[in-house]
Amino acid sequence: MATYKIIQNEQDFEKAKAMRVAIFVEEQGVAYEDEFDQFDVLDGACQHILVYHEDKAVGTGRLRFVGDYAKLERICMMKEYRKYGLGRVIIASLEEIARLAGKTDFKLHAQVQASGFYRKLGYTEASDVFDEDGIPHIIMEKKENVTVTS
Repeated sequence: MATYKIIQNEQDFEKAKAMRVAIFVEEQGVAYEDEFDQFDVLDGACQHILVYHEDKAVGTGRLRFVGDYAKLERICMMKEYRKYGLGRVIIASLEEIARLAGKTDFKLHAQVQASGFYRKLGYTEASDVFDEDGIPHIIMEKKENVTVTS
């Protein structure tokens, strides 16, 4: 069973950053200096998570609030664990954290090759294809209908 935890210490944050280097920089060719930005700190502006499979950290993601949206970012899974459906756990976990903060509109920059994965999770295309760090991306959104009753 997969679980997640919000990163709250530098040791766990280093695990997440190492995954991002392995996946985005080494596997996909993103420049190291483009992978990390001003939101890669544990100051509360973002929530960073680790996803665990059999007690091993195997995936990570970041959640940032931008206007009315919860923006899911830096989503990645170690290559040898991609066959277990754990990417869904990353997305569901980030969405859960956002809902607890009162956000029900989600946005992400999906690599075009992964857009089908996000579509299956309820996301729809909201832009034309654009280049981000040398990789074709598309903005995808998901809006949940929330009924407030008094």
